[in-house]
Amino acid sequence: MSLSPFEHPFLSGLFGDSEIVELFSARADIDAMVRFETGLAQAEAQAGIIPEEAAEEIVSRLSDFAADMTALRHGVAKDGVVVPELIRQMRASVGGKAADRVHFGATSQDVIDTSLMLRLKAAAEIITARLGHLIDALGDLASRDGRNPLTGYTRMQAAIGITVAARAASWTAPLERHLLRLETFAQSGFVLQFGGAAGTLEKLGDNAAAVRADLAKRLGLADRPQWQSQRDGIVEFANLLSLITGALGKFGQDIALMAELGAEIRLSGGGGSSAMPHKQNPVNAETLVALARFNAVQISALHQSLVHEQERSGAGWMLEWMTLPQMVTATGASLLIAERLAGQIDRLGAKDG
Repeated sequence: MSLSPFEHPFLSGLFGDSEIVELFSARADIDAMVRFETGLAQAEAQAGIIPEEAAEEIVSRLSDFAADMTALRHGVAKDGVVVPELIRQMRASVGGKAADRVHFGATSQDVIDTSLMLRLKAAAEIITARLGHLIDALGDLASRDGRNPLTGYTRMQAAIGITVAARAASWTAPLERHLLRLETFAQSGFVLQFGGAAGTLEKLGDNAAAVRADLAKRLGLADRPQWQSQRDGIVEFANLLSLITGALGKFGQDIALMAELGAEIRLSGGGGSSAMPHKQNPVNAETLVALARFNAVQISALHQSLVHEQERSGAGWMLEWMTLPQMVTATGASLLIAERLAGQIDRLGAKDG
């Protein structure tokens, strides 16, 4: 049993996205944190801050690192973050003189935020690919049925005749814009977090900028001075997610309304009813509407998380952990559902094409 519908034993059949969910698993999080620590050791060795042998030992010993999850849970309960206990375990795994070089100059937020960025970047690549596939699928529908007549509706009332192509354009055009926005964001939006205790990288001295740039390159992230209390980039990404699910919600709402009237759409594979066997409910269309509204609510929480006190906030930071993974998963699931729904549309318009 799970409190999240995205991982629930049976609700995940409706809302689930195993590919995205895996990116927010404890295993994926820890793997990304290990990438940060090994990359940091290599970058610091390159700058002569720690011995080359120490970096090699850290990389070797952490290559098959397996965390004690029970100890991590107890550590989070005490420290509020996983990193102090995680670093303790990593240092124990490395052992010897190299152990003290693990995490040198970094702080907990560096590890946690960079892990998030690595996984958001992977999620964005999945979402981008799915957006492209959906745009193509909707384009195929428009090519097949675009000339068919359709009743246009304004303010929920029949207006004048339009074509399927006109309605389909209202679905695809926003998705094309959101795809461009996402591709633009991906060019520099997934950023290394590396600032040390209070954002000054004081332990690295004159080498700070060089180490940060080297580490960013090793991890495939953009290089930028610390942003630990500046969360606008995360909220900008979340806003893109809400825009995408909002556009998909419009698609779902339109299909549900067309299915209600019935004459201008033929759908296959609708959901069954326990009381009315003749029904084919537009489940996928309804789910898109629900997920659009879900993300629209969550984005307000992330705007609240922008309020970080001084150099670091615990409360604002925690709010991100509770909200952002659900938004990413809702977006991934929406794209899967929308493509499935597009495949269920056997005809659009008032006559067969």
